[in-house]
Amino acid sequence: MTNIDWAALRSAAHEAATFAYVPYSKFRVGAAGLTSDGRIVTGCNVENASYGLTLCAECGMISELARTGGGRLVAVCTVGNGAPVTPCGRCRQLLWEHGGPDMLIEVEGAPRRMSEMIPHAFPEASNFTQPNK
Repeated sequence: MTNIDWAALRSAAHEAATFAYVPYSKFRVGAAGLTSDGRIVTGCNVENASYGLTLCAECGMISELARTGGGRLVAVCTVGNGAPVTPCGRCRQLLWEHGGPDMLIEVEGAPRRMSEMIPHAFPEASNFTQPNK
């Protein structure tokens, strides 16, 4: 898929951010991803008084991906308080597992491959072999 409507993804991410639960930081984050079958899935951040338990917008987006039938991500856009933001390291790994090294992510207004963002990612779970019992 070469024709990615980045403006539509950005718009979906902005809309998702309006649903964020951010009573502590007031930093609303929304993420939108385009799937290989053409769907757009979104997520928003959900804070918790214990900051370490806060759910990033990308986590919510991956949950929505699974809930709506799964598939692979082709492109992702994330915004925070109305401006583009780059996913944290935990979310980059999560995105890698659901989009792979060729998935595109908007960084500072330009698309970049995941392989540039996390060049030494852990392999996908499907690449692991189960030990004999």
